[in-house]
Amino acid sequence: MSSARSAATMADVADRAGVSVSTVSRTLRGLPTVSDATRARVEAAARDLSFAITRSASSLVTGRTGRVAVLLPDLESWFLGAALSGMAPALRDAGLDLLLYSVTDVHERADFFDRLPARRNADALLVVSFALSPAERARLDDLGMPLVFVSQHAAGCPSVYVDDQDAALRGTRHLLNLGHRRIGFLQTSDETGFAWSSKDRLAGHLRALAEAGVEHDEALVLSVPDWKGGGLAAAVGGLLSLQAPPTALFAETDDLAFRLLTTLRAANVPVPGRMSVLGFDDHVMAGPLGLTTLAQPAAEIGRAAVRLARAVIDGSETDQGRHIVLPTELVLRSSTGPPGVGS
Repeated sequence: MSSARSAATMADVADRAGVSVSTVSRTLRGLPTVSDATRARVEAAARDLSFAITRSASSLVTGRTGRVAVLLPDLESWFLGAALSGMAPALRDAGLDLLLYSVTDVHERADFFDRLPARRNADALLVVSFALSPAERARLDDLGMPLVFVSQHAAGCPSVYVDDQDAALRGTRHLLNLGHRRIGFLQTSDETGFAWSSKDRLAGHLRALAEAGVEHDEALVLSVPDWKGGGLAAAVGGLLSLQAPPTALFAETDDLAFRLLTTLRAANVPVPGRMSVLGFDDHVMAGPLGLTTLAQPAAEIGRAAVRLARAVIDGSETDQGRHIVLPTELVLRSSTGPPGVGS
């Protein structure tokens, strides 16, 4: 019995469902030109016969693989994980498979853009939080498949992102309205060659200072190397030793802000009495840790990216240069307050 079922063909399904082979093909490929009643009959016949159309067979007919590739810098970032948690079910609901390329260092990066393993393996490529060089962008354009940029704006390509500059502007205004005038900005720095959204966030921070008539002090903007190790403690120590130290610190991500809270606690610096701390993301732990932050809808960014990818795969010309900008929200918690006495 099992061997007979495993040998079932599309013609067998068509015969059992009482339809043509082409109708079976259109049904199993998820095309919309099949009535609900016919679709249910074909799917029931396929289940009875343990028949499933393979991706390779489908691609021969449609020219499509039924897969969407995702390129991202790593799998440790909370934001990237949350964005993927939105993408995965959206792709599953669309009948699409996920092909993941995690490029974590300069060697893997060079190898990826040299080989372009996504070529012919997917119907679209989602480029997530990955600032490309002109040469790398040209290589991806050579793939000949739709590109969708996620958590970043890319001119001429469909993109899904938040307005990092505007969000950071509002975050710094919050600190200014509390009375802070010495506000530090901390961003991560490493040797992987990856760039995130911190440039736009820093631009928003500096714009808010300028609008408030607060002079920018370059000593208060730090790129922190080895921020997961001892680099952050050294950076905080340097800020606290300034003749006029900051009374508030704006961290480019919540991941960095959490480590900053731990570093300040180890140095016996009260938060927010001596130092206010502001993050960016609204990480799942931001609430329990009382972190004031700028929330971005990470999972919805992932879902919106899939919707946009499906549109460009289907050839909608109106979506080729479409940009979806999702909202951010300042979430007030206990890590920010007015400058403390004596600061």
